[in-house]
Amino acid sequence: MFLDGLDELDQKILTLLIHNARMSYSDIGEQVGISRVAVKMRIRSLEERGVIEEYTTVINPQKISGAVSCYFEIELHPDSLQNVIDQLYHHPIVTQIYRVTGKNKLHVHAVAANQEELDQFICETIDHLPGIEQISCNIILSRIKDIKGLRL
Repeated sequence: MFLDGLDELDQKILTLLIHNARMSYSDIGEQVGISRVAVKMRIRSLEERGVIEEYTTVINPQKISGAVSCYFEIELHPDSLQNVIDQLYHHPIVTQIYRVTGKNKLHVHAVAANQEELDQFICETIDHLPGIEQISCNIILSRIKDIKGLRL
C-alpha cells in the first residue's frame, strides 16, 4: 500500500496539513495527542524523507481577470523527448509537465496572463518544438475538482 512506512501519527499529521498547511504545531499536537515539539520533529522528519515536498499557495487562474489556463497533449518522436521537456520546463507559463502512457507522451499545463500571451507561447515555442508528431491544446473553462498531491 502507498502508506507503508508512515505510522498512524504521521498519517494523521499529514491529513491535517493537507487540509490546512498553515496549521500550527500546537494545534496539530492537540488534535493528534502529542506535544508541539513532537509534531515539529515528525514534520521535519517527513520533510527530510521527501514525503512532504513543499508548502505553497495555490492561485486559481479562473479568478484572475484575463488569465487563460490550458493543457497540451503532445505526441512526439522518442528521440526528441528530453529536448522538448527541457524547453518546456524553463518556460515561465508552463506550470506542470507529466510524462504519460498511451498515444501522447507529454501532458503539459500552462497558465497565460491573457489570450495574447498564450498565442505567443504557441507560435514561438510550441510550434517550434522538435520531433512533434501531434499536439492538441485544450482551454480549461472551469475547475471542478483539483486535488494537489496524494490524498490519505
